[in-house]
Amino acid sequence: MGQTLKEKYGSVFAEIMKLSKAAAKIDETKVYEEANLDSRKYMYKLLDDNFKPDSGLGNIENFKAFYDAVTKEGKSGLILMEHYTNLDLPAILYLLEKQGEPWAKDFASRIVAVAGMKLNEASPAVRAFTEGFTRVVIYPTRSLNALEDKKVSEEELAAEEQRARKINFAAMRAMDGCKKRGQVILVFPSGTRYRPGKPETKRGLREIDSYLRLFDCMILVSINGNALRINPESPDDMLSDICEQDTVTLTASPVINCKQFRNEVLAKVPADDPDPKQKTIDHVMEVLDEIHNQVEASRK
Repeated sequence: MGQTLKEKYGSVFAEIMKLSKAAAKIDETKVYEEANLDSRKYMYKLLDDNFKPDSGLGNIENFKAFYDAVTKEGKSGLILMEHYTNLDLPAILYLLEKQGEPWAKDFASRIVAVAGMKLNEASPAVRAFTEGFTRVVIYPTRSLNALEDKKVSEEELAAEEQRARKINFAAMRAMDGCKKRGQVILVFPSGTRYRPGKPETKRGLREIDSYLRLFDCMILVSINGNALRINPESPDDMLSDICEQDTVTLTASPVINCKQFRNEVLAKVPADDPDPKQKTIDHVMEVLDEIHNQVEASRK
């Protein structure tokens, strides 16, 4: 077994934490966070160490077509990407920049990730780990549900629900601003990292349906290869993840018209279906699985 992040990069995290500027507590005034470029170079060192040289982008022409749709046609763009590790967001920026062409570097600069507030609030080290990349921070429904499971008082729950509404309303406004500026929103539709043996962690969140209604076009991006494995002994501790060198490939679908995609799925859903929104995101995950499996077969 390889070394954990803490073991291998403890000194790096110490340096990043000195550069940290991000908010330790999220409220509706702190939902948009520009990348801290001083800390990003440390994250790229981690990728340099653990991504093998043949890592790269699959179906590069689809990335370029999506970029052109946003920059030349003025369309609002959404990336829905598989989620295995906390290197997934750094990976897409890193590999686009490494691609070497001006359009790819500009594409990377336009990406804004939707991130759960846990990344800011969990610990100073995790916060420093993530702030090298521009984000819109949300209060995930999953976090509220977890709070309900803890059986907190009605007053505490009501206060958190109000906080969640304020944060998420502000986040939607921030995303609207991103769209107007020609930035691209990246979302992990599962809302969490996939944990082997727990298929529920790979199920898409029904809230993703709202993104399909808000954006003009999207690409779905699969991730094959994994340079950061979840530690089975402490799966919830992000800094206990295990480093393993690997070839990592991010592969894009053709550009998809969001409205058309959604309408085609809903047209096949029975009128009495109790949750048609879930069906749209289920199909997103099916397409991602298809891309992933095709790439994985070629890797073997």
